[in-house]
Formats: sequence, C-alpha cells, structure tokens
Amino acid sequence: MAAVTLDEALLKRLKKLGIRDEDLEESFIRGTGPGGQKINKTSSTVTLRHRPSGIEVRCQKERSQSANRYWARVELCDQLETQRREERLAAQDAREKKRRQSRPRPRGLQEKILKEKKRRSGIKAGRGRVGRDEG
Repeated sequence: MAAVTLDEALLKRLKKLGIRDEDLEESFIRGTGPGGQKINKTSSTVTLRHRPSGIEVRCQKERSQSANRYWARVELCDQLETQRREERLAAQDAREKKRRQSRPRPRGLQEKILKEKKRRSGIKAGRGRVGRDEG
C-alpha cells in the first residue's frame, strides 16, 4: 500500500464531526513488535491527538506511514462518535429519570399504598401502653 490519500467518505466524516487539520497534532514514532528491521528503523507509527477533545490515537496497523495516518484518522472518528453518542445517551437518561420521578403515581398504586399505611397504623396503635382500670 503505497501513498494513501484520504477518501471522500473519511473526509465527509471528519467534516461532519467538525475535525479540522489545524486541530490535529500528528507525530511519528518507531513502532514495536514483529516486523524486524523495517519496524525498528522507520518511524511509521502515527500518534494523532485531537486538541479540543484531548483524544489521542496511536496506530501501527500497516508498515506504511501514510496508511497509518489514514487509519489513525478513522480510529479518531470512531472514538469521537462513540464519545458523543455516550454523552447524548447520558443526557437522554437524565431527562427520562427526571420525567419518571416527577410523574404522579397511578391511582391503583396510590390506593394500595394508602391501604397498607392504614393497616400499618392499626398495628402501631395496638402497641400503646396498657391502660389501668381505676375503680
């Protein structure tokens, strides 16, 4: 895989997420693991940092630096989408929880609760002191 350019789908994804090239901090380091002399001598591993969100991605999928640049951007998009999805779900859960807490109880449940309270108060009333008969 020689020189890899960003395809249209990835460019659209980056634009949709609001990721600009100025926001990315890109550095290249030597890779680790299998691959022998090629890995040990070339700086093909890409570290990509998105400054606004603080997300950092490290990619060493391919032997080619340009291919790793592409895959690092794909992985960054995946992570940002996941983060935003989780934020949306958390906000939605908070709204639904508030709605559940503030809605009135169903009539049948309210009647059942009151019936149980009345029964419980009768039990507690029977625990009072035993009165003395004055006579």
